[in-house]
Amino acid sequence: MLNYLWSGMLAAGLIWAAVFGRLGAVTQALLDSAREAVELGIGMLGVMAFWCGILEIGRRAGLIDWFTARMEPILDFLFPELGRRHPARQPIAVNMIANILGLGMAATPAGLEAMKQLAADAKVLEDGKSIATDSMCTFLILNISSLQLVPINMIAYRSQYGSVDAQAVIGPALLATFCSTAAAVLFCKLVHAKKAVRRW
Repeated sequence: MLNYLWSGMLAAGLIWAAVFGRLGAVTQALLDSAREAVELGIGMLGVMAFWCGILEIGRRAGLIDWFTARMEPILDFLFPELGRRHPARQPIAVNMIANILGLGMAATPAGLEAMKQLAADAKVLEDGKSIATDSMCTFLILNISSLQLVPINMIAYRSQYGSVDAQAVIGPALLATFCSTAAAVLFCKLVHAKKAVRRW
């Protein structure tokens, strides 16, 4: 669906440019955007390499295990159907820690591993398709809401584009992501409660 949406927007833009004689401006914008994308990518590469390295050092030093142990009550509340020994709990904790630190891209590998472990519990239908579990849905919604204490990626973007006060986004980002995460948790709990009532 998104492929059709993006293709339609690109086609509409090119048709509009052709009709109004702006193809030259579109071509220049494409070249400028490609150059800026490369510059931004190189600038972000250093930031992501640094924080991914910090996460790896933390993992080898045992900090990730320590944080995971401290997050047990939160994981019990958010994922009551997962036992303490479930293999998805550690990657879930790593993913949540990375997201809280604003390292969305660094959180991706742990998120994929967590979803892979959670998918092992999914119910498989006769046609081979599987039904997402409550834990999978909760984890996905929490990733979308993504509570962030320090939005490092956003600060890096703002610095890259010459922001006078790149850190000014911290307060609004914290408030916005706190509200979105609280709404996500409330939604998940309401849905789970509704399903429990139906079972009775």
